[in-house]
Amino acid sequence: MQYMGNEVFFDRDDLIVSKTDLKGKITYANHIFLDIAGFKATEVFGQPHNMIRNPNMPRAIFELLWTTIAKGNELFAYVVNATKNGDHYWVIAHVTPSTENGKICGYHSTRRVPSSQTIKTIIEPLYDQLKAIEDKNSSSKTGIQESLAALDGILSDKGTNYSKFMASLMEDD
Repeated sequence: MQYMGNEVFFDRDDLIVSKTDLKGKITYANHIFLDIAGFKATEVFGQPHNMIRNPNMPRAIFELLWTTIAKGNELFAYVVNATKNGDHYWVIAHVTPSTENGKICGYHSTRRVPSSQTIKTIIEPLYDQLKAIEDKNSSSKTGIQESLAALDGILSDKGTNYSKFMASLMEDD
């Protein structure tokens, strides 16, 4: 993967936490989120969470994430994010719907430090493959769908699904 800037790291004991409304606009970000991403609270509240999206991250993973949480399910994903100054950092994101009176009212994400070995040996090659599929398509929507189909095929060949795949990777962390 080609990255912008330098890789930024945070402490293994730290958790990055943020919350969004139903449209993905940030309603809460803890100080670790703000520190690592390089933003002030006033710069992020009310802004789309994808303001920290790294352009090297396959959009298919976000499509899978949003589809999953909109149905009321949780999702774990390895994500590379961008900082305000163009650096990047990796996380394992655990994203869940927030509910009020039985209805989804927003989303909550807790991120922790991932295994650098898992990123280098498994995630980067996979994400490079998915991103290449997306980039070769002139239609963003078609690229995402083809990338998701490729991910499904890869996981099917391994005899697993996305959730089980993520769980197996996190056992190593």
